[in-house]
Amino acid sequence: MKLEQAEGNLNILSRMVADHVPAMLAYWDKNLVCLYANSAYQDWFGMGPDEMINNKMTIDKILGPLYQQNLPHILGALAGENQTFEREIVNPKGVMMHSIANYISDIEDGVVKGFFVHVADITSSKLLEKEVTLKNEIINDQNKRLLNFANVVSHNLNTYSNNLKGILDLFENAESVAEKDEMIAYLKEISNRFSSTVVNLNEIVYAQNLTDFAHEPVNLFEYTNNVIKTLLIQIKASEAVVKNEVGDNIIVKANAAYVESIILNLLTNAIKYRQPGRQPVIAISARIQDKEVVLSIKDNGLGINLAKCKKDLFGMYKTFHGNSDANGIGLFITKYQIEAMGGRIEVESEEGVGTTFHLFLKYK
Repeated sequence: MKLEQAEGNLNILSRMVADHVPAMLAYWDKNLVCLYANSAYQDWFGMGPDEMINNKMTIDKILGPLYQQNLPHILGALAGENQTFEREIVNPKGVMMHSIANYISDIEDGVVKGFFVHVADITSSKLLEKEVTLKNEIINDQNKRLLNFANVVSHNLNTYSNNLKGILDLFENAESVAEKDEMIAYLKEISNRFSSTVVNLNEIVYAQNLTDFAHEPVNLFEYTNNVIKTLLIQIKASEAVVKNEVGDNIIVKANAAYVESIILNLLTNAIKYRQPGRQPVIAISARIQDKEVVLSIKDNGLGINLAKCKKDLFGMYKTFHGNSDANGIGLFITKYQIEAMGGRIEVESEEGVGTTFHLFLKYK
C-alpha cells in the first residue's frame, strides 16, 4: 500500500514538474493517440486535456499545418529512430520562434510502443548565434579592409619611392641646367601627386568607420592622367607609349583612392610585364554600357595563359611570369577594390600578344 502511495505521489510530482517547465512535453502511442501532454503543449495548441488526450482528437487535427511537415519525423520515431530537428514556427501569441524538437522512441522488448515529444524554444540562442555570426562577419570585413589598406599604402609608397630614386639618379647624372630643371619639375609633380594620394588614403581610413562604403564622382580621364604623371619615370625608362583615350567627360561613382590604386596597379603591371624586344604600347579607354562604365587597359606585353592560370589569376600571392620582384598581391587587391565599389573585373589575354583588363564601374 505504501509503495503504491509512493508511486502515486511520485507520479503527481512528476506531472507538477512537467506542467511548470517551459518546454512542451507529450507522449504519443503507436496508433498516434496522445496519452500525455503537459500544460505548455496544451497551451500551444489551445486545447485542454479533455480535447487532446486519449483519442479525443486525431494527430493531424491537433498539429494542423505542422502535421505534414512533422510526418517524416513521426514515422521515423515509430520506426525506432530518434528524431531531432529545428523549425521556425509561430507561437499562439503570433510571434515567430525557433524551436528544436526531439522525438524519442519508446521501445520495449524490441517493439516500439510510441514516442516521447520534447519541444524547446531556442529563439534566444538562435538570435545570439546570428549576432555572433554578424559580428564575426563585421570583424572579417574589417580585417579584409585593413589588409587591403596596408597593401594599398605599401604599393603606393613603393611606387613613389622608386620614382623619387629614379629622378634623383637622373638628377645626379644630368649634365645641363635644363636637364636638372626638368628633374626638379618632375620632383614637384611627384610631390603633389603624393600629397593627393595621402589625402585619398586618409579618406579610406575615415571610410572604414562608416557602414556604407564612401563613393564620390570620379573623372576617369583626370585620374588616368594623374597616374600617367606618377609613372612618368618608369614610362620613359621602358620607352613605353601610353595613350589616355578616356573621354574627358566620363565620370563614375566610386572611391577615388581605389580608382587611382587600380589604374596605378594595372598600368604598373603593363609596364613591368612588357615583351622583350617590343616597344610597350598601352591604351586606356572607356565606354558607357547600360548603367556602367567599362574602363579598359590594354597592353602588348607578355600576355597570360588563361586556360592555365585564369582560376588563380586574382588569388593572393599568385605570380605567373617568374619575376623576382613580383609579390602576387596586385591583382588580388585590384579585384577586392573593384568589388568593394560594387563593380567587377574581366580579363582577355593571349601569351605573346598582350592583355586587356576590363573594369566595370557604376556610371555617375
